[in-house]
Amino acid sequence: MQKEQNEEVRIAFSDNQEANAIFGKNDEQLKLMMEQFNVQIIARGAEILLSGSREEVDKVKQVISEMLYLHRDGLSISVQDIRYAIRLIKENKRESLHALFSDTVIVTHRGKQVKPKTLNQKLYLEAIRQNFIAFGIGPAGTGKTYLAIAMAVFSLKNREVERIILTRPAVEAGEKLGFLPGDLQDKVDPYLRPLYDALFDILGTDTFQKYMAKGIIEVAPLAYMRGRTLDDSFIILDEAQNTTPEQMKMFLTRLGIGSKAVVTGDITQIDLPHGKGSGLIQAQKVLSGVTGIQFVPLTEQDVVRHAVVGRIIKAYDRYEHENQKV
Repeated sequence: MQKEQNEEVRIAFSDNQEANAIFGKNDEQLKLMMEQFNVQIIARGAEILLSGSREEVDKVKQVISEMLYLHRDGLSISVQDIRYAIRLIKENKRESLHALFSDTVIVTHRGKQVKPKTLNQKLYLEAIRQNFIAFGIGPAGTGKTYLAIAMAVFSLKNREVERIILTRPAVEAGEKLGFLPGDLQDKVDPYLRPLYDALFDILGTDTFQKYMAKGIIEVAPLAYMRGRTLDDSFIILDEAQNTTPEQMKMFLTRLGIGSKAVVTGDITQIDLPHGKGSGLIQAQKVLSGVTGIQFVPLTEQDVVRHAVVGRIIKAYDRYEHENQKV
């Protein structure tokens, strides 16, 4: 069998800024591509020379093409983006990759485009768009809450809903909320801080405070949802693994006319007292297959924080699985 001859391809970038976006800091993104593909990459000013088999060179060209699409669309490129692009192109899923990168949910007050970073995140967004209730279940760092809030703000700005309601169970507080100092907001703020952070990032402090003052955005502990009917609202229940079955049923039956709900949680991080069942786990069993409801699993491969976070999650999963056998 004749060995395939090497091919040389030169790629010229528009300017040094564009080249640097592809190269990465200290050329780490080029080094990553050379590690993953059997291709030699030589950087010369605002151009690169690729050398290797035609098949491998073509795959590197595809990765670079997708990263240029991101850069020219005003997005910064991370090593994680390169890793994910490499993975999908190795799996011959370039069309999925392009669809992923072209889906802008919303632009934040600082001009940052919010997009899905993985195919499961894309599936999660589609589930939110197409269903009355969507469940995003997976580990920390997979973008469950941030993407849900981005979709909520998009729906509000497009007048699909009249208000956003964000809630999560204050498990640690239990019945002790009444004994904490300050007014109601002071008491529950520590438990709701992650929701505030996402809203600040997307809307900016001034717009967020204006919406809060007008009641357009409401952030409250789950206990304060009881007895209400929520019409024309985008409702997000965060940390749902810490709801009891009764609380989950109560929340889901608050949904009113013109409303949409997103439920997020991580079933490996349940903080309920020993012996208390998780409403999120029960909901997966009870509601599977119900029309208008979709469950989307997210995994360590969807973690959009530092790459080591995904490896930490995987290591813990492996450890827990091995110890269950003992």
